[in-house]
Amino acid sequence: MRCPFCAHEDSQVKDSRPSEDGGAIRRRRQCSACGARFTTFERIQLRELTVLKSEDRREPFDREKLIRSVSIACRKRPIAAPQIEQLVSGIQRQLETSGETEVGTRRIGEMVMEGLKGLDSVAYIRFASVYKDFREARDFEEFAGSVTEVARG
Repeated sequence: MRCPFCAHEDSQVKDSRPSEDGGAIRRRRQCSACGARFTTFERIQLRELTVLKSEDRREPFDREKLIRSVSIACRKRPIAAPQIEQLVSGIQRQLETSGETEVGTRRIGEMVMEGLKGLDSVAYIRFASVYKDFREARDFEEFAGSVTEVARG
């Protein structure tokens, strides 16, 4: 593993432990050249996923990008970082076990919406406002109204 401080190619693992409900391994490393310590995470990846974007563009699935977008929707809400990690891990696991190597942004967005719906209604509406491209306040009103009707029903 390359050292993030001096870019030396060799480092030693000083400590390893499972994290995120056993879905990853946290490794504490020390650079043999500069002595700096840093942490890495290793995750099981069942298959390489490609995201189908608009205009037939393709890009590799980026877990960190998904975490960032969910985190933005959850900002200043009573949702802990491990809950976001668990949501994203669940989505990634579902995608990897689906048997498909290419997945559309629409499917990922729907999975995030479904997960946020059960987690926090405000985060759900925030994510939906970007995902569904709300243009006016009326769009928020209509969507929020449908959310409160579902919650009551």
